[in-house]
Amino acid sequence: MLTVLGILFAVAPTAVWTAIARTRLIGFAIGATLLAGAGLLISVQQVWIHASRPDAHLVFTILAPVLIVCGAGLERRHESSRPPEWMVRRNGAIGFLGMQFALTLVVGLWYALLISEGSEAPPSKALPSLPPGISMISEGTSCGSGGCWRFAKVASRDDLSRPEIIRALGLQHERCRRNGWLLDQRDLCVGARDNGKNVTIYASLGY
Repeated sequence: MLTVLGILFAVAPTAVWTAIARTRLIGFAIGATLLAGAGLLISVQQVWIHASRPDAHLVFTILAPVLIVCGAGLERRHESSRPPEWMVRRNGAIGFLGMQFALTLVVGLWYALLISEGSEAPPSKALPSLPPGISMISEGTSCGSGGCWRFAKVASRDDLSRPEIIRALGLQHERCRRNGWLLDQRDLCVGARDNGKNVTIYASLGY
């Protein structure tokens, strides 16, 4: 159900533009751009692209109306008159996009508050990539007072020692970066640990 709602949310601006576009060339160009943006947002929703979901939704909801307004302005240069029925559709589009923005902001802030409690582990794509000769044995998630993390046990197919595996991964030291840009202010950290039997790589989210 959430997947369907996410897809509808992403394609809604494209549907709005389809209802108010008046020229073929500009209408197609703006519509194709909105559809491409919807595809990127859906990719983030489905974790095909690793990015902060609340931030991606907020940025998309801001940029989509801006693009629609620019498209309407460009079309205005090509048409001297606007039929009354188009004005009705335009007002409806403004109301819909305004409601979508307000809903996104409220839900985004709620989600940011929720993830601030450390209730979400990073996706599998957040784990460090494995070089040739090193394979994954198992993968899992765990949570504690400092947040949640995803981990995987790895081993060498070339009989490398555990310190050599860590050097091959380039994870002698933990690496951290900001997970999001706006609403999501958590740090995403990746690293590797020698647990005495094998090497565990991890990705953690926290403050």
